[in-house]
Amino acid sequence: MATYNKRGYKPKNKVEKEQNIEADSTTAEVFNTLDETASKTEEFVQKNQKYIFVIIGLVAVIVLGSLGYKEFIAKPKQESAMNDMFQAQKYFDQAVTGVEKDSLYNLALNGGEGKFGMLDIIEEYSGTPSANLASYYAGTAYLRLKDYKKAVEHLENFKSDDEILAPIAKGNIGDAFVQLNQSEEALGYYEQAAEMRNNEYTTPMYLFKAGTIALDLGKADKALTYFKRIKEDYPNSTEASKVDVFIGKAQVLAGK
Repeated sequence: MATYNKRGYKPKNKVEKEQNIEADSTTAEVFNTLDETASKTEEFVQKNQKYIFVIIGLVAVIVLGSLGYKEFIAKPKQESAMNDMFQAQKYFDQAVTGVEKDSLYNLALNGGEGKFGMLDIIEEYSGTPSANLASYYAGTAYLRLKDYKKAVEHLENFKSDDEILAPIAKGNIGDAFVQLNQSEEALGYYEQAAEMRNNEYTTPMYLFKAGTIALDLGKADKALTYFKRIKEDYPNSTEASKVDVFIGKAQVLAGK
């Protein structure tokens, strides 16, 4: 246990004198060590200051360059992409809600009235959020036009954390594989779409699609799991209103 002497304290005997000498010696060693370290650090800085300044300069350039790129290149590029994408989005929305769908989907893909289409946005504004979103639009347009391989290609390039759009993109890939008669691949994408988010819209929709494909593939146990989950977890969904029939069918095929 450490003891502390009062100010002006005089050692009473030989032992205390030796302890004081030892303490003074230790303190001196500590200060000497600190002085040596400071001296070595100063010497290192003086000897290598040219390189240190270069490193600091490089870090500053990288940081300022990154900020400058975002502010003066990436941001204006994204704004320009959004402006150029407006007409293509309009064509796509009209195709979804109106008539002459094929021609409108083609205009959404390739452009019209001198404006960019989604394919132009992807090429001209690569790396921007608009180009990413254009991949979703392009993939969905190709799906509606029954060009399923191109649909898969573009939808695979789309990345999103959106609650609805992310699972729909995966589900659309599943739809494309169904049309290509690749049921195993379709099942995988429907399962991904169902598990990506937990909501009352996309989750039961893709659980139901996964269940029906699983039945077709002879995977009745897996199908039954998906159908029961819809009934238990999403009783108010559209799929829940018709799932009892499929639960019965899956139980028969599973021997339960």
